[in-house]
Amino acid sequence: MAELKEILDEKRKLVDQKATQYRTTRDDWNSRTKEHTVIRNELNAEVRELIQNVRQQREIREQMNELVREKKAIRSDANKEVKQAKSMLDSERPEKEDHSSGYRGKKEKKVTIHSLRRDLQKLESEFERGEHTGQNEKKVMKRMKEISSKIREMKTSEGSNGELKEARELLREAMAKQEAAHEEVQKSAVAAQEAHELMLQWNKEVDRQREQAESAHRQLRKSKKEADKAHHFYIVSLRCLHSIQDMLRAMRGAITGDNQRGARVEVQDLMSKLMSGETLTTDELMQLQRFD
Repeated sequence: MAELKEILDEKRKLVDQKATQYRTTRDDWNSRTKEHTVIRNELNAEVRELIQNVRQQREIREQMNELVREKKAIRSDANKEVKQAKSMLDSERPEKEDHSSGYRGKKEKKVTIHSLRRDLQKLESEFERGEHTGQNEKKVMKRMKEISSKIREMKTSEGSNGELKEARELLREAMAKQEAAHEEVQKSAVAAQEAHELMLQWNKEVDRQREQAESAHRQLRKSKKEADKAHHFYIVSLRCLHSIQDMLRAMRGAITGDNQRGARVEVQDLMSKLMSGETLTTDELMQLQRFD
């Protein structure tokens, strides 16, 4: 009998040690579960905020793309106005043909102030680079004087022509409108592209944060699973512990006296709740483990 009691005492101490170990392990995993829950929830909140940013940038991009389409339509109208103004200017401008030197080639071309200025600038550039020397230099200088003279003549002639002057003003206004419309198209296109690129950046950040949130959730599930497993072993240890204590009390005839009987009834109530699957508080579980 004494030998059996000694064996039971050793088993009781061992099981009590195991119960304490499982309780500590369970509490540690529960602590980790809380930490992972906080991290996961924070990351999910950040993901929701980032998704909102993505939506905002997508809306901005769509608005800018719509604005680009509107500005392109305005630019298209401006292009038509420029074309019409040029046509009007050409119809009002007196036609002159350059036959004086054959410099512009065999094919006759209509001479305008713009074309003359272009030719003059070309000759001046060539002259400055030293491309015309000797007799050719004199020819080029003569040609430059002729072009300058024609430019003055044409400006005087066009200046006295009211319809031509009006056509030129219309062209200037149309070209200014065309340029302004083109700049608006460019600005809207740049804004749309910037919004698109920012949306892609936010999307990448959403994916990165979401992966971190999922990782935290996996860690949470792992720690919860480990906590539940440790809690299960803790409960089994408590049941074994009280079974051993019951046998020891029976051997000692311990169930005597009101205080001990009352404590025994309380423990039996707690064990009944535990066996029926009810959840006990930490204090109740520790009370079961301490009861002897």
